[in-house]
Amino acid sequence: MTTMQKNLKIAAICIIALLFFCSKNTFAQTNLKEVGNVKSVKIEGQNIIIATDVAFIQAIVYSPSIIRIRMDKQALKKDFSYAVVSQPLPTKASITQTETEIVIVTDSLKVVFQKKPFSVSFYNNDGVAISEDEKGLTTSWVGEEVTTYKKMQDGERFIGLGEKTGDLDRKGNGYTNWNTDAFAYGAGQDPIYATIPFYIGIHHNTNYGIFMDNTFQSDFNFGASNNRFSSFAARGGEMNYYFIYHKTVADIIKSYTSLTGRMKMPPLWSLGYQQNRYSYYPDTEVLRIAQTLREKQIPADGITLDIHYMDKYQLFTWDKTRFPNPIMLTNKLKELGFKTTVIVDPGIKVVPGMPAFDRGVKADAYIKYSDGKYYQGQVWPGWCHFTDYTSEIGRKFWRNEMKFFTDNGVNGIWNDMNEIASWGQKMPSNIIFDYDGRKASHLEAHNVYGSLMAKTSYEGFRANSNERPFILTRAGYAGLQRYSAIWTGDNRSEDNHMMAGVRLINSLGLSGVPFSAMDIGGFTGGASTGLFARWMQIGAFIPYFRNHTCINSKSSEPWTYGEEVTEISRNYVSLRYKLLPYLYSSFYEATQNGLPINRSLAIYNTFDNNIYNGAFQNQFLFGQSIMVAPVESGKDFMKVYFPKGNWYSLYNDEITEGAKEKTIELSMAKLPVYVKESSIIPMQSLVQSTSIAPSDTLFVHIYKGNVVNNFVYYEDDGKTFDYEKGAFYKRNITYNPAAKQLIFENVEGQLNSKFKNITLILHGFEIANNVVSNNATISLQQSTSSMLNPVSKFDPIGAEQGFDGSKTQTFVIKNVKEKITINF
Repeated sequence: MTTMQKNLKIAAICIIALLFFCSKNTFAQTNLKEVGNVKSVKIEGQNIIIATDVAFIQAIVYSPSIIRIRMDKQALKKDFSYAVVSQPLPTKASITQTETEIVIVTDSLKVVFQKKPFSVSFYNNDGVAISEDEKGLTTSWVGEEVTTYKKMQDGERFIGLGEKTGDLDRKGNGYTNWNTDAFAYGAGQDPIYATIPFYIGIHHNTNYGIFMDNTFQSDFNFGASNNRFSSFAARGGEMNYYFIYHKTVADIIKSYTSLTGRMKMPPLWSLGYQQNRYSYYPDTEVLRIAQTLREKQIPADGITLDIHYMDKYQLFTWDKTRFPNPIMLTNKLKELGFKTTVIVDPGIKVVPGMPAFDRGVKADAYIKYSDGKYYQGQVWPGWCHFTDYTSEIGRKFWRNEMKFFTDNGVNGIWNDMNEIASWGQKMPSNIIFDYDGRKASHLEAHNVYGSLMAKTSYEGFRANSNERPFILTRAGYAGLQRYSAIWTGDNRSEDNHMMAGVRLINSLGLSGVPFSAMDIGGFTGGASTGLFARWMQIGAFIPYFRNHTCINSKSSEPWTYGEEVTEISRNYVSLRYKLLPYLYSSFYEATQNGLPINRSLAIYNTFDNNIYNGAFQNQFLFGQSIMVAPVESGKDFMKVYFPKGNWYSLYNDEITEGAKEKTIELSMAKLPVYVKESSIIPMQSLVQSTSIAPSDTLFVHIYKGNVVNNFVYYEDDGKTFDYEKGAFYKRNITYNPAAKQLIFENVEGQLNSKFKNITLILHGFEIANNVVSNNATISLQQSTSSMLNPVSKFDPIGAEQGFDGSKTQTFVIKNVKEKITINF
């Protein structure tokens, strides 16, 4: 080698060294820390304790299908969560390690941790990759923000993530979780009111769920501005996520809700129609609305009072001019078959001498700045203190104050403004919450505050009343379903908002929240006649059916839109009331397995590309059997997609073969609704309120099909918690077409059914003379079944609406508790 060559080589080495030094120096300046290589591993039963160059890691086998991963730059703190209520299950798991990797194998999945650098990959038992850390990125910190990067699989879709606007498939988008008072939000705006950091990934005929349990502001990226990875990040705290694997989306939801809990049975009245506006006052106006609903024969169960019932918007008060005798009002409403729900906000006006305010100060129940002074934020009443629901002292104060409402005959609490909302929308970060003794800043407590308010309202009502409360919240965090329903906030009276609301409710259902709602008719703007009619029709098929509109807007009761819309509204509200046995049983299912009332078609048709099409993504199942195809106002035709199987028109039993789309002609009087083959749908006679008993006959509709189907029918008193002590009536019903058999299994529970007789209504069956029930021959009656009444012809030159019905066969049996076998 010549001298020149040696000098060039030395120069090259120096340049490389300089570039390396500069790159390392620049890397250090970014304050980015990668997780690094594994330094030590300790296996303790179902736990693996790992230390890397910069991180402390714990992997926990939670169940055969759930693996939990915790990571932090510092030693992991004592475990704590407001969302997760379950403990790891004893699980048969093989945990082994080599110099290069650690491997967990359960009955359901295989997890491989690479050591250099640390990364994690999840496989099914066939060795197919379910989810993998993105090589070269894995997990890292920038300052206090921690992010985990996952390899973007070919064709991967993402669904769920709670109350998020946008398409059913979230691929290509990013989302932020920071509960926000989003008045009149746009149909694609993010974030809005609630945080549920749980999503479901779908690719190559497999699916998985990831729940990141971290209450700091979080960000989810599903391929936004990149084509390499999906990621989830938190602005503080540890990386703490649960990986869930099952072969079906339904089972993933079941496992997620096994972690975060499931709802209790709601009061039956809360499933009826609710009338609201901002605001009904005085008391005479409230009674006028209730009486008009009865006069118009629009079934209803609830009236909701907004902030104008209070004295100058001060919590735990009544305006004595507008509502001079609250208990007399609530009693009159009860006589009319209505329950009363009232709004509450977390901010209590700073007025020394006001009893409730003073009790809060005496108890030291309010949140504080870091220097110990109470925080004041401005909302409706003026400058307010805010109860610390992360403190047992604050919760006890709030629970005790709930007696104010139960003593005045109130049945439901509507928790509003609990993001926390305050004028200026800039609550300081240095507010300190007790966080059950752990102490946390506003940055950590913000997203969970609304859930804890709803939880405390629930507990306070339950402590002060023998009846089930109805609790509604605007803000929340994962696990809110244990105590509360949620609605999607201050929406707009626009077609795209109505459709966005459908997707929000479906997404909440994918994220473990069965009881949800949107403001029917839209909160701001004023709906057109056609829009309101469509919204009322859709509302009949959502979990919580509430009509609501804003102050200084036109009235939005059904009759204010004219005679035709009144009849359409009456038709669909009445249909909902007749479907209450089906709906109530569906809520029972939600308490048992976490499956929602409104079910995105992705739950059962996960790998059917058509359901993610923008034309069909709004369709959903109402319970397990009824498919609703929401449609905007003003359309004459629409395309409907029918998943595999056969589908009956709800109105005339016309059958459409599945796995294809169909263009249908529309009528303002009817919403496209279909029934899945082999369905079992229990119904009752029409009542104007759930306070009125239906007739003594349960009507069970059976739709002929080619698949076995099972339905769990459920009753209880609809009011108390006695069902928890066995006071319920439950019966498994199975339709087996191959055996030409329908079986009502033996009744479970200590309660007698409210129905003495069962009328079976057969749809799509060949004409026959009789059936055999428990060896007794019963004659079949030919009949016509109609779900809706014809809408009157209001326009003299318009077309007749005509009668729509189904040719059916019926027979009646006694509702005995013993097994009933029916042979067709």
